[in-house]
Amino acid sequence: ARQTKAVRTYASTGGLELVPAIANEFGLNVGMGAWIGNDEARNEREIRSSIQVARQNPNVTRLIVGNETIFRREHTADYMIRLLERVKRESPVPVTTAEQWPVWLEHPELANAVDCIFAHIIPYWEGFSDKIAVDQALLIYNKLHAAFPGKPIVIGEFGWPSGGHNIKNAMPGRGEQAKVLRDFVTRADAAGIDYNIVEAIDQPGKVFEGSVGPYWGIFSASLQPKFAWVGAVGNADRWRTAAVAVLGGILLSLPVFALSGATFGQAAVLAISAHAAGAWCATVLAYWHSHYFTPGEAVAFGPGLALLALLIAMALARLEELAAVALGPEPRRMLPASVAAREGFAPKVSIHIAARREPADMLKLTLDAVARLRYSNYECVVVINNTPEPSLWRPIEEYCRALGERFKFIYVEKLEGFKAGALNLALANTAADAEIIGVLDADYVVHPDWLKDLIPTFYDSSVALVQAPQDHRDGDRSIVHAAMNSEYAGFFDVGMVQRNETNAIIMHGTMCLIRRAALEAAGRWSSDTICEDTDLGLTILELGWRAHYTNRRYGWGLLPESYEAFKKQRYRWACGGAQILKKHWRRFLPGASRLDHDQKREFVIGWLRWLGGETIAVAAAMLNLVWVPLVIFFGLAIPDTILMLPTIVAFMLSLLHFSIAYRLRVDSPLRAAAGALFAATSVQWTVASAIAHAAIGRDQKRFHRTAKGGRGDRSVGFAASWEVTMGGLLVAGATAVWITNYDQISANYFFAGALLVQSLPFLSAAMLAALESSRLNKRRYWRRLEIRISRLLGVARWSIGPRARQLPRGPGSCLKLVSVCNMGPTARRNEHNGRKEREQQQNLVRH
Repeated sequence: ARQTKAVRTYASTGGLELVPAIANEFGLNVGMGAWIGNDEARNEREIRSSIQVARQNPNVTRLIVGNETIFRREHTADYMIRLLERVKRESPVPVTTAEQWPVWLEHPELANAVDCIFAHIIPYWEGFSDKIAVDQALLIYNKLHAAFPGKPIVIGEFGWPSGGHNIKNAMPGRGEQAKVLRDFVTRADAAGIDYNIVEAIDQPGKVFEGSVGPYWGIFSASLQPKFAWVGAVGNADRWRTAAVAVLGGILLSLPVFALSGATFGQAAVLAISAHAAGAWCATVLAYWHSHYFTPGEAVAFGPGLALLALLIAMALARLEELAAVALGPEPRRMLPASVAAREGFAPKVSIHIAARREPADMLKLTLDAVARLRYSNYECVVVINNTPEPSLWRPIEEYCRALGERFKFIYVEKLEGFKAGALNLALANTAADAEIIGVLDADYVVHPDWLKDLIPTFYDSSVALVQAPQDHRDGDRSIVHAAMNSEYAGFFDVGMVQRNETNAIIMHGTMCLIRRAALEAAGRWSSDTICEDTDLGLTILELGWRAHYTNRRYGWGLLPESYEAFKKQRYRWACGGAQILKKHWRRFLPGASRLDHDQKREFVIGWLRWLGGETIAVAAAMLNLVWVPLVIFFGLAIPDTILMLPTIVAFMLSLLHFSIAYRLRVDSPLRAAAGALFAATSVQWTVASAIAHAAIGRDQKRFHRTAKGGRGDRSVGFAASWEVTMGGLLVAGATAVWITNYDQISANYFFAGALLVQSLPFLSAAMLAALESSRLNKRRYWRRLEIRISRLLGVARWSIGPRARQLPRGPGSCLKLVSVCNMGPTARRNEHNGRKEREQQQNLVRH
């Protein structure tokens, strides 16, 4: 009663017939409504009730028969004219009907049946900015006045929402609502205009208008005024949100102080990113506090928010690594170019090679390289198991015999325990005096200085593991293989280097050297996971041993034979990672192992970023696909700041992290970085599938060999069917949301953008799978095209095609690489770029 002189109802039944009597007690007049719809029986009850209420209550000033009935196309103008004329004959007060203002201009005959023009003028629905909303309303009022001279004009509805989505230039908000309504009331009162403000109280259940429906009231649902009608327009919620943002940013910034040796730039980036995350958290809390959640929204918002919280945590982890790479100090634990040899320290090394159905010629090249090692005290144990074809194992048996007593050959027709079982068998046949175990994959060609350079690290009795990176000698086979090769390089030159700083590297089952005592203490190779190498490495660290890493290349293997084989390998790694997480999580509890805080944090963040990151991304994409029909058909607007913007920002940060870190550490051309990015993102569905299968107990139980060396697992069908489906659905959803966004709702544009962003990893997989079977994947195509264009332009050479990173192409080439292991990738490319060098490599291979 202190806020208004009159109230309006929209119906006269269902308890609303009591409003006039109650309003009379507070001195309020009532505009009594009668709801007119498709139900004729109800229409009759509404009419009779409204007339009766008007007769019984002197504070009823007019009857409003129907609310936007013609606008909703429930009845025609002729029907309403007949109805209004009937009510006028029986009503003791003036009679009118409520319609949108254009309806009055479209049906001027309607004016003759009413006592006043009762027009709804709401500039928000027409997309006008709050800055000109009142001007627009008064302009329309004057237009109606001119169209119906002598007829009283009543603005039946005017309002502005305090929340929800925008329509074109009309932005809702508490501040905007206060300014618009205060300005309108002041100017309307000065002009003597009769009006109604819509509406008195927020209606949380009013969802048929979309996300804006519940927010038209000048009072909240708890009957608290949203703004003051006099004085400065302020928003206390903004100050509270800002305070929470600052506090959250400070709390998230505290870990910066725990970083030892952090540079100012590194700390600044981390602090800024922490405050950005704090601002997002404050925005979420403010939204939660001010928003009316319907059950459906709560169901969708809850999981979406949980996924985004993890996504932001991973984005912060990426920024931390990026800051360390770009702005932090140089790595301190990286092994030097050559570890100083200790006089008299040459422990015996036993090199173990496990093989199953590997091409004999490929394995012979590996054995040749081992035979050329510049280290005197070593042996090599070759185990071939579960290989029924004599053509694959008998030549190796004879070759080992020819290479001399250093080489031991073991053949087992059937062996349990996967690769772990074979390596345990090799360990059982290892010389008793061997102190160090070296492990090589069957396709790896090692540098002659591998043992000579790295074995001195074991002079420190606390060191149990020395890992060298994986690299490949067939990256120039095709464009797809070049992309795979570049993707591997990114992990070994960025991720492993950073993990090494906290003694938390991931052990790989090739190019690794292990102290035998540590291997025995860890329980030897375990076959209860399909990633026995990573499992063993983590167990060794849990026992308190130290590990070292060098990013110098000492060995080159073969890439997966096809993109399908690449995906299968990644699926196995992801399944194995999930199995390891299940097996080891209890050892991360306080006092459960000798892992320190930094090591635990590195492994947890690593699991979260890789296993969790891909899974969350796929889950978020699926959740957004569910939202698409809700947005298109039910007008639900996604809160862009809360749910959509972080998705886009996180993806952009991933691109930024990959691009900068890759360029700084891998030092490869831009096209190589682009190929690596495509390959890395393309396995998102593969990794997520592996984690989902592991979660429901369908994880891979058997070890599947990765096809290499031109044998097996060539892609027969299309290798990315699921990815094409997901990518296509996301692109279609984005297109549909964009095209149907007639009201230009910014949240819907954000949503469409997020859908497109989420489609990119799936489309990357589809692109690589399609490229693999295309002639564009062949190097010779680009070389021929280059020659043709060069001839056409009349120049000697014009490079247009993608070029693989130049790596040694055969085992004998390792002899030419005496100094290459101490070079960066660029130097290695230059070292092997000339024809003369390649001819020397080929001669050495034959030798």
